[in-house]
Amino acid sequence: MHKRFALKLVAACALSLGATGAFSQDVIKIANIVELSGGGATAGTNFKNGVELAVKEINASGGILGKKIQTTTADTQSNPGVAKGLTQKAIDDNVFAIFGPVFSGSIMVSMAESRRAEVPNFTGGEAASITEQGNPYVFRTSFTQATAMPKVARYISDQAKLKSIAVIYVNNDFGKGGLDSIKKALANSPTKVLAEISTEPGQVDFSAAVLRAKQSNADGVFAYSNEEESARLLRELRKQGWNKPIIGETTLTGQKVIELAGEAANGAVAHVGLTVDAPQPAIRAFRAKFEKEYKYVSDHNGMKGYSGIYVLKAAIEKVGKLDRKAVAATLHTLKVKAADQPGVLMDVSFDSKGDLDRESFMVEVKNGKQEVVAIVPALGAASPAAKK
Repeated sequence: MHKRFALKLVAACALSLGATGAFSQDVIKIANIVELSGGGATAGTNFKNGVELAVKEINASGGILGKKIQTTTADTQSNPGVAKGLTQKAIDDNVFAIFGPVFSGSIMVSMAESRRAEVPNFTGGEAASITEQGNPYVFRTSFTQATAMPKVARYISDQAKLKSIAVIYVNNDFGKGGLDSIKKALANSPTKVLAEISTEPGQVDFSAAVLRAKQSNADGVFAYSNEEESARLLRELRKQGWNKPIIGETTLTGQKVIELAGEAANGAVAHVGLTVDAPQPAIRAFRAKFEKEYKYVSDHNGMKGYSGIYVLKAAIEKVGKLDRKAVAATLHTLKVKAADQPGVLMDVSFDSKGDLDRESFMVEVKNGKQEVVAIVPALGAASPAAKK
């Protein structure tokens, strides 16, 4: 009996040492599991580059708690099943945290693995359902649709004063979540949704979708799709002579969309959680560093990856040790000021679900560039939005 108990005790101690000693190594392993090919390539590549730029800076300044960060990158191919397998592989490699996937459909599948292994998982996905499942290990680097859409709805009803809109959305978790969120946000407003027009991921021809929007006689269109599809939609809207407001969320006016759509992007208005054209000094510094490193202008996804690494850094430093469970718990109540940690870009706070709150922006594309036309306060801020 005593011998059996002693053996069990030894085994338990060995397991305990394995768990706590896993991060006594000299590096902090972080896995980039992102879309580098397929429909999410633009988003995933920017996100990855933002992560790697932050890691390069942090390592150059001594690391986190004196330990350097080591990253690995894997391509989900914009496929949820592949994302799940890569997440499990990263867990087997004993990573401290996972960044990605960016696409909502992929993180919805893969986060079950990081949750089971109790590994903090940061995502740029915006679908409201990501953080509504009570997963204590998933954290956003972007607004949830439930946070962003009320801001867009207020703009549509109160500033653009549209009495009706047609919604053109992509038929995936991201798009359907956006449709549900904007309808809910507009439910008690003067603006009515006259048409719900579904399009497919990777769709090339948007002529039928635009024709349906025109036939609805709506006062404007709300466009909610991925980057490449948004550019094609903008070109088709202009081709068919659409001259009414085109309003959307972050992806509609992203840098890649502007490049692909050309002049067709001019006039598009969107609420964005992050933009490299914001007037904040920390954001302008990020833009310059990113452009110097990668020879192109980052979009919001690059900012999400970059700021996410600095959020993780702040959480680890607050805990004071490499403890994944403690870091995840700390993230749920974390508030970080850009004055203390410039890499977070703007003051940010997290709630009990892993959703973040911070300032955001309304932008309009003018002469091929985003122009910030208003700063929208964080939901927790009492002051009204400050006009630029």
